[in-house]
Amino acid sequence: MFDLNAFVATPLQVDPYDFVVVPAFVKPETLKAVNRDFPEFEHAGAVVVDELTYGPAFEAMVEKLKGSTIQGLFEKKFGLDLGEYSIMMTARKYSEPSDGNIHTDSKGKIITILIYFNTEWNEEGGRLRVLRSSRDIDDYAVEVQPVSGTLLAFRRSDRSYHGFKSCQSSERRLLQMHWVVPKRAHRDATKKQRFTTHVKRLIKKGTWS
Repeated sequence: MFDLNAFVATPLQVDPYDFVVVPAFVKPETLKAVNRDFPEFEHAGAVVVDELTYGPAFEAMVEKLKGSTIQGLFEKKFGLDLGEYSIMMTARKYSEPSDGNIHTDSKGKIITILIYFNTEWNEEGGRLRVLRSSRDIDDYAVEVQPVSGTLLAFRRSDRSYHGFKSCQSSERRLLQMHWVVPKRAHRDATKKQRFTTHVKRLIKKGTWS
């Protein structure tokens, strides 16, 4: 189903942040079956996989990605223990001209995986770029064509900027998978961070003693 040997053999890139790109990570015969069984929905934006209807090949791929073998490979690649994190998966089928703005993922995400399923791509836009800053879409380390089962994975950080130029083609198929901090833990950490920031502001103003 996946070319795991290619994933293992592909070195982790660290400039401008930790990422790895594996072309044809999804094997050609699997790609064909997954496209046949890809979820049917008619609107742009990401949809949680559990809320979609899809065929057996797509389901088998999802279950494989959730398994311990894939987790172990990503732990080794990124030097992380992912056991304490939850998995979140969403699918996208359609893009719109407003998509692709430069951003980093939310702080609750630890590792992001993007897998692309289009069989061809002829536009300049729509090719995700690993960016060096938040200011320039043309200052990038690598550009990823959204085709042929290509995988891009990166470690989320405050400088993990990425984005792509606007594209006109509406169908841009991908699966997004994230290891994320569980919601309760993330919520508690956010509250603690907000409280700490508030206390620092009070001290700075001289209103806390």
